[in-house]
Amino acid sequence: MREFFDELETRDAQTRDAQTLAAIATQVGHAAKNAPAYAEILAGADPRALTSFDALAELPLTRKSEVARLQRAAPPFGGLSARRPGEMQYLFASPGPIYEPAAARADYWRFARALFAAGFRAGDVAQCCFSYHLTPAGAMGDSGCRALGCAVIPAGTGQSEQQAQTMADLKADGYIGTPSFLRIILEKADETGADVSALRKALLSGEALPPALRGEFAERGIGALQCYATADLGLIAYESRADDGLIIDEGVHVEIVSPDGAPLPDFETGEVVVTTLNPDYPLIRFATGDLSAFMPGQSECGRTNRRLRGWLGRADQTAKVRGMFIHPSQITQMLKRHPEVARARLVIDWHEQRDRMTLHCEPKPDARADDALAAAVATSIREICKVRGEVQWAKRGALADDGKVIDDIRDYRKN
Repeated sequence: MREFFDELETRDAQTRDAQTLAAIATQVGHAAKNAPAYAEILAGADPRALTSFDALAELPLTRKSEVARLQRAAPPFGGLSARRPGEMQYLFASPGPIYEPAAARADYWRFARALFAAGFRAGDVAQCCFSYHLTPAGAMGDSGCRALGCAVIPAGTGQSEQQAQTMADLKADGYIGTPSFLRIILEKADETGADVSALRKALLSGEALPPALRGEFAERGIGALQCYATADLGLIAYESRADDGLIIDEGVHVEIVSPDGAPLPDFETGEVVVTTLNPDYPLIRFATGDLSAFMPGQSECGRTNRRLRGWLGRADQTAKVRGMFIHPSQITQMLKRHPEVARARLVIDWHEQRDRMTLHCEPKPDARADDALAAAVATSIREICKVRGEVQWAKRGALADDGKVIDDIRDYRKN
């Protein structure tokens, strides 16, 4: 059995750097010529001068937090795409709203590499439980499986009893999705007596995988590994069986930068900035808003690319819950929908090995803060954020006046 997905994973650092710089120089020239926004962002940049990563760091950042504004000004992709919408295979919509294109190329998001590292092989049966509705997560896992030759059960989210029965009947040996939903399916299988013992591996993303939960999966004989990906960039980094950090994908270049965009010294925590080699959506120095840090040395698995410590928080108030980004602007949108609410603060915590989202609301003086209004606000949370949340009423003036709209207090060491 092959140990590595391809020869790129074991390149020496000098070869990888030289080949990556050459590819980035080509990408910068391509983006400036074919993506209208980059024609302006990269004005005056000479691709021939990109002979070092220091030179790359002189180019401006493109911030994820600005994408929705760019897309409103120049719909649908803000001038960042090198191809027209009709030339794409898929057009996705994520909360924000932010629209992401996907071209008709095999393994467009490069998920096969992460799946291979997690033990997926041709002939496996993989149950993909990322959402197939509007957002690209389901298609990411699906396309990676097909590139490897795995059969895919396009299960999506929800319907845990049917998920467990399907997993049992079709003898799925692989799972792709969020950690919390895998736990839900396994608990439902225990409850109903569905035999899901064929399941032996999982590629998880979209939320944290605490050690306790990874341990629960291991006790069931399931080897669970994580990957780090975004809707715009695809795969950024992934775990291997060595369990020693997230190995950076071969189709991107990653920097860790300070708030002003300058690369930080090794091992310091900063914002993850990614340059993708995708010619269709050529994002250059794309600031993700996520925080991480490089790890020293190389993975014991033999893959030689640099490693990230994992997700260490957000550089802004945006949070990721059950695989979906929650933006402060969405809380503002809910307030506009419910004028009876004066102020609101979304608190995200970790409860019983699951993300829990609670919107604390202060009612206006003349509003009737009852169960009916709470139910209406909860419905808006689900519709706007695409995930469920609870509503709690707060006394007037009780919410801290500190400008914080989203308060992420998750502590994965608990329960």
